[in-house]
Amino acid sequence: MRNLTLRQLRALSEIQAYGRIVNAAKSLGLTAPAVTLQLKQAEAEAGLTLFDRTSDGMRPTAAGRAFIDAARAIEERLRMLTDEIDAIRGARLGSLIVGAVSTAKYFAPRLFAGFMHDFPGIDMKLVVGNREETIISLREHQIDVALMGRPPRDLDVHATVFGDHPLVVIAAPCHPLAGRRDILKEEIAREHFIIRERGSGTRISFERFLGEVPGKLDEPGTEMDSNETIKQAVMAGLGIAFISAHTVAWEVEAGRLAVLDVVGLPIRRQWFAISRADRAVTPTLGAFRGFLESKGATFLPVLGKLYPAA
Repeated sequence: MRNLTLRQLRALSEIQAYGRIVNAAKSLGLTAPAVTLQLKQAEAEAGLTLFDRTSDGMRPTAAGRAFIDAARAIEERLRMLTDEIDAIRGARLGSLIVGAVSTAKYFAPRLFAGFMHDFPGIDMKLVVGNREETIISLREHQIDVALMGRPPRDLDVHATVFGDHPLVVIAAPCHPLAGRRDILKEEIAREHFIIRERGSGTRISFERFLGEVPGKLDEPGTEMDSNETIKQAVMAGLGIAFISAHTVAWEVEAGRLAVLDVVGLPIRRQWFAISRADRAVTPTLGAFRGFLESKGATFLPVLGKLYPAA
């Protein structure tokens, strides 16, 4: 593979991203014949077909996916090299792509603002997705670091803790359980829950908390795919929800939602900054980790009362 070029690898990545050569060519600022030539040269070097031509567009073969993985790893390493050279020159420059699970979007912008205040020369990009999407982005070198509540088990990573992550049960202020003390798990399990989609960190914690109540997980509740939708459903009286306290701080303080006093809650998880263990620590990534360890917790939303008033 010594005859492969960066142009060929970038062409393969763009074809995979856009599905069609003409669209990949526009993204690269090239003509379609030029991109087609890059693809043919890469296939000749591999001795294999790298893309299947289908009516829905170009789909990478197994060999094509291997080439694309290599292309992403090389692009990441080149960007890291830029950061390292900038550091050697003494300039506080660089770039960082941060992925965040959807729950983290409630504090990530403030955290970014704080970091960019301390490191104004670093170019930051935020990519928000659910837990599964964020892990895939980390695995495929599409992000440098991920903000999430639990490190993935199937990927070798470096994890930096930067703050507590409390999980609570919320209800509309007019709910019969609002204001009650010491609500038992068995009692709360009889309520109708509005829950996150399968695979989300909050859903996993919910299932662990109520999993020992017989039959609860057979019909756990109504599934919704965003915290905002869940909050609106709870405020409308459609049920109660198990949710991150960081996502409801404003609504609780404003009296639009109530935190229920359930025995065993809040569950205190932690927020982690996750990066691949095989990724070299650039000055930019090191600065971000250090910032999170020293100041990250100060940017997390503060919920004045995790329990109802006596």
